[in-house]
Amino acid sequence: MKYIKIHKEGKMILAFTLVLLLVLNVVVYMQFPKPFLAINITLSAFLLIFVMFFFRNPRRVVEIDDPSLIIAPADGTVVVIEPTDEFEYFGDKRIQVSIFMSLFNVHANWYPVAGKVIKTAHHSGRHMAAYLPKSSTENERSTIVIETPSKTQILVRQIAGALARRIVTYAHVGKTCHLNEHIGFIKFGSRVDMFLPLDAEIFVEIGESTTGNETVIARLNED
Repeated sequence: MKYIKIHKEGKMILAFTLVLLLVLNVVVYMQFPKPFLAINITLSAFLLIFVMFFFRNPRRVVEIDDPSLIIAPADGTVVVIEPTDEFEYFGDKRIQVSIFMSLFNVHANWYPVAGKVIKTAHHSGRHMAAYLPKSSTENERSTIVIETPSKTQILVRQIAGALARRIVTYAHVGKTCHLNEHIGFIKFGSRVDMFLPLDAEIFVEIGESTTGNETVIARLNED
């Protein structure tokens, strides 16, 4: 039997929403005519379904034998593919691939490659729309640098959007990471940037939809 699995980041929010709606409906039942109760129950059901939908946690398992492949860290739409100066860590030019996540996408984030986490950092900042170019450096964000077994380093950046108010990052320095493993979660609309070597072979295009932990984004040149 299939059922909706809720991400751990949403369980407390779902419980709080359920209690709040229950109390609200009891008050409406006691204070207002029955038509108001029917309307309130309908609206409550829609809100509860939306919260469950937003925090859904689909089970996805990818089996890839090629360690040079970069897998999409998030559901969403590719909004940037371009050479960019990355000054926070690399201090040089990298290929930036950015995925914008709308309210209707799964908001769990996955590790895009197996390896070892060698840097993590959280930066406070603004909450501009996540699809804007400046959001990569001015919005609240978390940076994770992963080194592959062949010593190639890639940078993943979780970026808060106009509605997002909390970035959750599970990565920590020294952690051995794998595909099929969550790197974190961003609540209520956001974006994920990846900074890859200039010689990486890119397989996606602007406007293309991605599925987290499934879509192949690029191949690293590890010769």
